[in-house]
Amino acid sequence: MSVIRVDSGVGRLTFGTMAMDCTIGRGGTCAGADKREGDGCTPLGLWPIRGVLLRPGKAAAFGIRLPWRWIRPGDGWSDDPTDPAYNRPVRLPRGFSAESLIRTDNAYDIIVVLGHNDGPPMPGQGSAIFFHLSEGRPTAGCIAIERDDMLRLLPLLAPGDGMEIVA
Repeated sequence: MSVIRVDSGVGRLTFGTMAMDCTIGRGGTCAGADKREGDGCTPLGLWPIRGVLLRPGKAAAFGIRLPWRWIRPGDGWSDDPTDPAYNRPVRLPRGFSAESLIRTDNAYDIIVVLGHNDGPPMPGQGSAIFFHLSEGRPTAGCIAIERDDMLRLLPLLAPGDGMEIVA
């Protein structure tokens, strides 16, 4: 297993000999167990990489070794603690709150899904903690890097790899 290391205190992400700037949540960091829905906090800890979601026409699957799939119209991610599908992919529209994976910005052109609060999800303890593309501002709790950096890093990742977020 290889680990992407995120030093949230200095905004640096490293993987092997690669190092790059990264952005974290607007609420800073918090212990994984203290993460709450909507707090803007990036959870500290070691999170498995589950897979990759790619936006057609905005990203290519060339060289990706992780499990991946295309984002389709109507794809969303439940962020409603009352939803039985909380912190899971869902189809939109939905009778519960959910984030659309098709955004007007480019942040979700490439989404690396992290295994935070997913085994099983605990309502209210954080959803949609992703590793995605930077839009030049703090995230809602995710980790983000520039597109060129993601394109260099993504083909190096393999099943079983993880992301460790430290203070």
